Amino acid sequence: MVSVFSSLRRSLKGLLLLVPVLIGLAFISPAEAVQWDAETLTVPVNPDGAEVTFTDREINAGRKVFNTSCGTCHAGGITKTNQNVGLDPETLALATPARDNVDALVDYMKDPTSYDGEYSISDVHPSMRSAELYPAMRDLDDEDLRLMAGYILVSPKVQGSSWGGGKIYF
Repeated sequence: MVSVFSSLRRSLKGLLLLVPVLIGLAFISPAEAVQWDAETLTVPVNPDGAEVTFTDREINAGRKVFNTSCGTCHAGGITKTNQNVGLDPETLALATPARDNVDALVDYMKDPTSYDGEYSISDVHPSMRSAELYPAMRDLDDEDLRLMAGYILVSPKVQGSSWGGGKIYF
């Protein structure tokens, strides 16, 4: 009988800890949970340093297109086929040409090149150039590519080092 009361008391303590959390979640709308400030949503648009500020809605749309078209191989910003080359800001900046801005990422998605920029890899990497080989790319337009680029560049600001972090986070 004592063990039943002891167990019941522990359950009630756990419930008392959980109730305030549930009440707090009830008053936070989903829209508030995903709103970011302008600094977080502002990324370089070209190598010259011009910037663009995306909206929450654009980043969410970019995330959906990215997950549908690229997420199989690049979930969380990693590259499953080559753990050394992810979508983190440092790796994108060190590519030749640098892929750390919207225009450069869109260019890459249209016609990808090797990390050193020496040759095209469109025959082995999904792209607009090889859309006939990769069905996920067939219905994308320039706006979809721009939104995906925005999502790729905003993600490390939101997710920190876990974006593109590779095996240590998966």
